[in-house]
Amino acid sequence: MPPLITPDELAAIAGEADVRILDVTYFLDDPDGTTARRGFEDGHIPAARFLPMGRLADPDSDLPMTLPPADHFAHALSEAGVGHADRIVLYDRSPLHSAARVWWLLTLFGAKSVSLLDGGLDAWKAAGHPVMLGAAGAPEAPGLFLAEPDLARVRSLREVRTHVEAGDAQIVDARSPGRFAGAGAEPEPRPGVEPGHMPGALNLPYSKLFAADGRWKSPAAIAEAFAAAGVDPARPMVATCGSGITACVLAFGAERIGGMMPVYDGSWTEWGSDPSTPKAKDV
Repeated sequence: MPPLITPDELAAIAGEADVRILDVTYFLDDPDGTTARRGFEDGHIPAARFLPMGRLADPDSDLPMTLPPADHFAHALSEAGVGHADRIVLYDRSPLHSAARVWWLLTLFGAKSVSLLDGGLDAWKAAGHPVMLGAAGAPEAPGLFLAEPDLARVRSLREVRTHVEAGDAQIVDARSPGRFAGAGAEPEPRPGVEPGHMPGALNLPYSKLFAADGRWKSPAAIAEAFAAAGVDPARPMVATCGSGITACVLAFGAERIGGMMPVYDGSWTEWGSDPSTPKAKDV
């Protein structure tokens, strides 16, 4: 399967035995997934299952959404009826485009075939395909997901601090310009997090990678967005954001244009709350 799939392409394969369709909608003000699950029950793609993104985070971390241990991730996917060799299609109904985060997690943990539904549920409905109401049934049987982490896709606080000090990687921040600037126009949403950005970071708001209808821009347009932000995909890059979610949008966009962009998982929530890290502000 291609990394990005159209509604018609999904409709053509949705009934095949190894296809798993997951709604992975996540909202910042809905950490347990209650609102997202209610939205799923109000209308979802037939055969889709709802997978709360909170189940895919480290339960022992103080940060809101960080990489879990491999066995935790494998158990969550297996319990949802998903195997590592299945063809997995992800979609969401979130302004955060949270499916990109789950694409990054699945890819990091060794899933063989993962696609995003271009435009999500809105595009599915606009193409004339049906939706179902109510909760999805339980999987007929557990999946077998064998998690094999590729840690080249993730960066820690220590590693990013080294990059910042050495200037040997482009730190690309997916947050809005106001939050990136840190000048007070758009305050940080989490208490105890200082505003600003990492010294030398570049700002590429994740919204720049989408058309007005929520579909991904073409690879050529994504390349233009990277270039306009001063980012060279041929040089080492690290994506960051507020809590590691929208940074994965940049990571997916980078792969669409032939780059590889590791994600700083703790992102600004970790960096901005650590008194020892340097912070820059645009005055």
